[in-house]
Amino acid sequence: MSRKIRYGMVGGGRGAFIGAVHRIAAAIDQQIELVCGAFSSDPEKSKASGADFFLPPDRCYGSFEEMIKAEAALPADQRMDFIAIVTPNHMHFPPAKMALEHGFHVLSDKPATLNLKESKELAAIVKKTGLIYGLTHNYTGYPMVKQARDMIKEGKLGKIRKVVVEYPQGWLATRLEESGQKQAAWRTDPKKSGAGGCVGDIGTHAENLAEYITGLKIKELAADITAFVKGRKLDDDANVLLRFQGGAKGVLHSSQISVGEENNLNIRVYGEIGGIEWHQKEPNTLLVKWLDQPMQVYRTANGYLSKSALAAGRTPPAHPEGYLEAFANIYKNFANAIRARISKTKLAKDDPANDFPKIEDGVRGMAFIEAVVASSKKNAAWTKLDA
Repeated sequence: MSRKIRYGMVGGGRGAFIGAVHRIAAAIDQQIELVCGAFSSDPEKSKASGADFFLPPDRCYGSFEEMIKAEAALPADQRMDFIAIVTPNHMHFPPAKMALEHGFHVLSDKPATLNLKESKELAAIVKKTGLIYGLTHNYTGYPMVKQARDMIKEGKLGKIRKVVVEYPQGWLATRLEESGQKQAAWRTDPKKSGAGGCVGDIGTHAENLAEYITGLKIKELAADITAFVKGRKLDDDANVLLRFQGGAKGVLHSSQISVGEENNLNIRVYGEIGGIEWHQKEPNTLLVKWLDQPMQVYRTANGYLSKSALAAGRTPPAHPEGYLEAFANIYKNFANAIRARISKTKLAKDDPANDFPKIEDGVRGMAFIEAVVASSKKNAAWTKLDA
């Protein structure tokens, strides 16, 4: 197949936060091209945004409904292959559903939907259509995250006993949403964000990272969430105890009122004979700790790493890689899965093209959010995930 994978974007126009990140990530490997978009709920703004990206005026649509219908009517060699959804949470489900029902693959920002009911309905649609659905839990794209996952999968740390995962930020330590700041406004609005504030925005990243690295599923949890900023409708801090299938225990902390913190996502996993530690602020380093040996420092792009960790890297050792490259790995793998589908090529189970978050991860993320909220309302009662 000798062409780029084509996509259309829903959201991400002028003034948007995450849309530009998606476009950069999609472009890094030169395998994907943006061919159309409905970049705003305001038709004029959408068309103006499309002009910013040098798209033809007739491929800049006033709504996602218009885009999906028009693209579906185009010849197969012109229409988009998938849509990228980069809107606030409440607008994830409608375009995903419509796109799948019109024959388009979907890559969506997280969480998958506004609530668990929608995510389960979306999972049924994905299964019925047989199309590819991906979710941009982009932290799974880091090479050293994949190295940690592979070491645990191979049993090098022994049976996993303890997981500690944290994601503190400080940007919502004041009532920023009252200032007109767009990102703060929708993230603290239950109608747009859903049942969880901090826990939905970044707590789900921590949950997904813990399950991805360990290969273990969270069975039940006990949560205490708080809205520390007076007048805020959704939580801005979450503290959660975790019980994993297989007996491992965990602690998950996410916060957006931790003053001075930026995006300090980090994880520690401890097995019977070894442990790993990874920090998003220093993503090219993985600390590996042993019961009876000195600590080891693993670094990106070195030949001793696993196959998937090496495949996720792009630069020689000691050259910094980071957030955009990790994000690009999600896009690259997703696009290669579509390429294989178009070429009618069956992928091996361990092919990197299979390595991106899927609808099952989206359902688990929504189940996590709703379990956290339910547990906290019951004074941190142990609550099972409905996933």
